[in-house]
Amino acid sequence: MARLLLIEDDLTIRTPLIRALRERGHAVAAASTAMAGLRDALDDRPDLVVLDLGLPDLDGRELLRMLRAVSSVPVIVATARDDETEIVRVLDAGADDYVVKPFTAAQLDARARAVLRRGPSGAGTSDPALVVGGLRVDPRSRQVTLDGAPIELTPREFDLLHYLAGRPGQVITKRELLTEVWQIPYGGADKTVDVHLSWLRRKLGESAQEPRYLHTVRGVGVRLEPPAAAG
Repeated sequence: MARLLLIEDDLTIRTPLIRALRERGHAVAAASTAMAGLRDALDDRPDLVVLDLGLPDLDGRELLRMLRAVSSVPVIVATARDDETEIVRVLDAGADDYVVKPFTAAQLDARARAVLRRGPSGAGTSDPALVVGGLRVDPRSRQVTLDGAPIELTPREFDLLHYLAGRPGQVITKRELLTEVWQIPYGGADKTVDVHLSWLRRKLGESAQEPRYLHTVRGVGVRLEPPAAAG
């Protein structure tokens, strides 16, 4: 049973959605304002947050940024806009997935289960740490070190790096990353991959112009390999 927090101010959406999600086996709590949702997320520590962007007291994107500053709880954003710019914006702000209104409880349930499967609680305790050169990625603790020094990553940055570290030397396409890391098999924006790769490079102390671990293969994708193997 997953514990979900639904932050939604529209009673006509909130009430039937709570009922339908509970029928699917989830424990569901709800908040109708951004600040109440933030308090509940910090106090109750749900497994996943479903966040409506159109809240009465605070823009949902601002609440998402506040959540990401203090918590790694998975977040699915509910938005009425399905244009690429809006979707990229919420994913880059730290959302793990999104649903476009109107959506059904079945759709939300499927996305919630997919997000939870790839979240910290879904990582198998027997998965070994991945070592690529001086880079060590441990899925059990979800910690990364570079030459022995810890690196602080967001949950999405960790998932992206872990996926690449599991395939050293392979060229991974952006489409594959969107499918396997973002769980968006039906389409999505390459820009969100580019943004997260840029953040990763910065934290690894490199750049696209002077790569050490992350190498762009123009028009194809990205390859992670140890510095000694590059070139």
